[in-house]
Amino acid sequence: MARPLDHAKRAEILDAVVRYIAERGLADLSLRPLAAALGTSSRMLIYYFGTKEELLVQALATHRPDLTAVFADLDDAAALRGRLWDFWRSNTTGTGAVSVRVMLQVLGAACAPHGPYAGYADDAIATFVGTLTAGLRTLETVDEPDVVATLLVSGLRGILQDRLVTGDIERTDRAARRLIDQAVR
Repeated sequence: MARPLDHAKRAEILDAVVRYIAERGLADLSLRPLAAALGTSSRMLIYYFGTKEELLVQALATHRPDLTAVFADLDDAAALRGRLWDFWRSNTTGTGAVSVRVMLQVLGAACAPHGPYAGYADDAIATFVGTLTAGLRTLETVDEPDVVATLLVSGLRGILQDRLVTGDIERTDRAARRLIDQAVR
């Protein structure tokens, strides 16, 4: 008889996976060293998650912010700019920055033909663009809300990547602020 899943242990593993990949990278990720670092076995990781790719997808899903809550109840452009700036700040510090570091690696890996993360990456982008588009539509002052949402999501993601590569906090904060202010008037 199969042992029941330990949901607390599973949640602990998912959180640790994101931290592990943020520190060591995704490119050379192997289950054995990952399992050893997490204090478990590769067999247990397969038992809990099926594949290495599914493990990472589930780990990222647990770290995805509730975008509907982030962009709910907007009544003017100033409120949306404030929310976008707060969202930027939450993704450049603390656990948000850890998740972003991993997400950017997954998005890069998803660009490869038949990449194992393509479905997850497509869903993550569509969710963010769709939720932001809905928020922009409530303002009724933004032309082509889907285009503006794409500009914001892709532009901020690019600035985040610049920040991780260069470490230039002050310049990237200014760039993010400018993008937000110009895209949402």
